[in-house]
Amino acid sequence: MITFDNTEIAFKSKTDNDLRRSYVLFKTLAHNSLVRIGGSLTQTAIRMHIPINWIVKPTIYKQFVGGETIAECADTVHELAKYNVKAILDYSVEGREAPEDIQAALDETLHSIANAAKEPNIPFAVFKPTAFTTANVLTKVSAGQQLTPAEAAEADNFRQRIDQLCKAAYDQNVPILIDAEDSWYQNFIDEVVDQMMAKYNSERAIVFNTFQMYRHDRLEFLKKSWQKAVDGNYFLGAKFVRGAYMEKERERALEMKYPSPIQPDKESTDRDYNRALKFCMEHIDSITIFNGTHNEYSSQYLTELMKEKGLKNGDPRVWFSQLYGMSDHISFNLAHAGYNVAKYLPYGPVKHVIPYLVRRAEENTSVKGQTGRELSLISKEMSRRSQAKR
Repeated sequence: MITFDNTEIAFKSKTDNDLRRSYVLFKTLAHNSLVRIGGSLTQTAIRMHIPINWIVKPTIYKQFVGGETIAECADTVHELAKYNVKAILDYSVEGREAPEDIQAALDETLHSIANAAKEPNIPFAVFKPTAFTTANVLTKVSAGQQLTPAEAAEADNFRQRIDQLCKAAYDQNVPILIDAEDSWYQNFIDEVVDQMMAKYNSERAIVFNTFQMYRHDRLEFLKKSWQKAVDGNYFLGAKFVRGAYMEKERERALEMKYPSPIQPDKESTDRDYNRALKFCMEHIDSITIFNGTHNEYSSQYLTELMKEKGLKNGDPRVWFSQLYGMSDHISFNLAHAGYNVAKYLPYGPVKHVIPYLVRRAEENTSVKGQTGRELSLISKEMSRRSQAKR
């Protein structure tokens, strides 16, 4: 049975200076008030065009982001590959709805697909659907509301943009992960992704939908998605995460007086997450699994399911993934044991990836035990190295 407590393997790619920098950063993230104030001040500075690259880039940006461009990420991709860890380049520019910004995101994502096609250490492409239309269109279509002619045209444009990306992925044989979004956007996204899977997944899983298992309806939706794939004679690409927008989801549901889509507690999320993995393993001949989690038990549990099913550690239908800069003890120990592992490696200009960085900071502050776990592992490795030098 695999364990994740070998810090020598976990941090083999890190220098002593890297570890010290990470220790200071996570120590800072342990202070809720500092994170809240820092996030607010950073976003205010961006709006006021106050230069902040000098403080952001060598600290939190360096910890969680690969670089400003695909080319700047190359060294990190190759460094990870030395330890059998792949990378997935994620263009993390968010919340920009102007037509020129949508076109820029489309061009950049096409570029990332082409780059993945020629780089064996980048096994997937990825994108956020909200980069390719307006929040208004996603909300209205998902709610089944009447659209104006202009909105209907934009909804069609969204379908065409997603089709263009999925076709490029199919043509270049690069599996593509389509991230999940807020629940009030997701119905339309799911509809389009299902269409793309039916169109491009006849030979293997190229297009992947994302299932946020902190939603209480996602296990049932997974089963329906699988049945649809079976009936349509295509493969289901299933990426699993616990979820990223819990507080916002609950606040909106309360404000607009509809039942919250979020599970009542963490135990329910964990239960459905692991049941989803088990369901997929039971139907592994028609599903490819992308297990995107920082949860040690879910990572270990999937390795046990693989063993029970008689799958080799490196079976191409099963992938594990964590975010760059976090949970290296899971990623590197899995990779060392021969499992398929890929780090999500965000990239983009500093000022445009600030929302992503603020979420990472808040996540490390709010997720129970996350920062403490990172600190204890780093401390353990620093102590081990110190003793080894004596």
